[in-house]
Amino acid sequence: MLETIRPMKTSVAREALLESVRKSEAEKRGRKASKEVRQLQLIEATIDSLAKRGYSETTMADVADGAGLSRGIVNFHFESKEKLLIATLQHMYDEYSSHWRNALQKAGDDPADQLHALVSADFDRSICNKRKLAAWCAFWGEAKSRPTYQALSSARDAVYQTIFIDLCATLKQSGSYAYEPQVMALALSAMLEGLWLRLMMGTEDTTRETALQAANEFLSVAFPKHYPSKAAGATKP
Repeated sequence: MLETIRPMKTSVAREALLESVRKSEAEKRGRKASKEVRQLQLIEATIDSLAKRGYSETTMADVADGAGLSRGIVNFHFESKEKLLIATLQHMYDEYSSHWRNALQKAGDDPADQLHALVSADFDRSICNKRKLAAWCAFWGEAKSRPTYQALSSARDAVYQTIFIDLCATLKQSGSYAYEPQVMALALSAMLEGLWLRLMMGTEDTTRETALQAANEFLSVAFPKHYPSKAAGATKP
């Protein structure tokens, strides 16, 4: 009888131990998820504050109030305003990078389609809206005097710009164009950044739709064999 009871007790104890381990792991995952959720709340509130107040006027208290959290929570997760702003800038770059990489992947293998997809991605509502554009401009205004921002921006921009140069080089070869790929890529990037700036300033004649139309017109002028304009197409038989 005792021999029967002892294995049963051992089995029950083992199950209890396993259940305790599972609960502990679940609690750890829950705490981790909660931490990530809190940090994202604070980052989104920081973007809101940058868009509303600008860089210098944004405070930890503003972020806490915007997120609906205590000020102690902000200090717990980020310790200082500088660390919070760096995390926000990293988040915005990660979001932007994921967005254009996804657009590039969906475009297929045609270089002309890929370049058009990258240009169009810049004016998607999820990326191109007044709130995020204002936050970007707030960071751009500080980048010159903050080496951390410069280093972060340069590393991310270099990858993006290299893809533009490679695509311009490929289109030059297939279309027998006379431009220098690096110069054309720089002009294209400057044009896109300028349109973002006009959208942020709220220029009356500039909307996401007209900005995208202007960008597509640039492609038609720069790469006429790959992007025939509507006007040119209308004259063809």
